[in-house]
Amino acid sequence: MKTTHSEPEILPTTGIMRAQAVWFRDQKSVLRHQAVDRFGADFRRYLEHLIPQVEQLADAEPLDDCPARVATIGVREARRRLDEPVPEGLTAEVARVERLARSVLVLCDHHAALRGQIMCLACDKPIEGGDVWVPYDKVSPSGGAVRAGRIHRYCVGVRRRT
Repeated sequence: MKTTHSEPEILPTTGIMRAQAVWFRDQKSVLRHQAVDRFGADFRRYLEHLIPQVEQLADAEPLDDCPARVATIGVREARRRLDEPVPEGLTAEVARVERLARSVLVLCDHHAALRGQIMCLACDKPIEGGDVWVPYDKVSPSGGAVRAGRIHRYCVGVRRRT
């Protein structure tokens, strides 16, 4: 009798998870229901993988650590979204899967932040130790920074498709 051992599921990196979620959220055309279902299944797997990792990283921080507490809120929201029932109709299902994609993005951000990894705000790739970067602050009309961070030097002036 032959026994089979199930091998652990190999998931993509957080960078690939993030890219897939961004791509899904940026779609302007209507996807087929089957494609939406596949994306939804992928995002569920990613969240089921990311939730315990982000929780573990957050739990390792002091109780008064603000980024860790915010990450914990992101985990709670991701769990709530995982519990949402599958709705009737393609439009409602796309909206639900978009919310899952948003949670993937949020947990990828928290995962990177809690690990001390800095991401380029333009290309969404890590800024490594030897990379040349420039500070970036998008200021709101009320005067506060809306999105502060860093951008690779080579990403400055690169026009992104919208």
